[in-house]
Amino acid sequence: MAESSSLQVLADKGCFVCGVDNPAGLQVQLEVDVENGAASSRVVLDQRFQGWQGVIHGGILATLLDEVAIYACRSQGEQFVTAEINVRYRKPVPVGSIIDLKGQIIENRRKLYKVESRIEINGSLYAAAVVRVMRLD
Repeated sequence: MAESSSLQVLADKGCFVCGVDNPAGLQVQLEVDVENGAASSRVVLDQRFQGWQGVIHGGILATLLDEVAIYACRSQGEQFVTAEINVRYRKPVPVGSIIDLKGQIIENRRKLYKVESRIEINGSLYAAAVVRVMRLD
């Protein structure tokens, strides 16, 4: 497959995380806080997304941390893509837990944003990421 240097990023409702038209996806509803450059959601994941028995797969958690970072940036514009993500896992996330997902812009340099994303359960930190996000629009 040939690479295209002029890839156009188009929005639709098929995103694995937030797409309402993706029946295999998570269909997470994220809230954007324009005033504070932040985003959040509350999510409950079932056993379809487990790694080890009773524990949510780390790749799914990284995906959630990535998505909330993009939505935090959407407080500043429309089109963003992840340039880099660094995830730190603190505790296993049990299947069926009520997960508080939070993203906050902590730095903005032209078209490059730095976002801190967090997964918390009952106020306790389970995973966090520093995400570098590039603005396309």
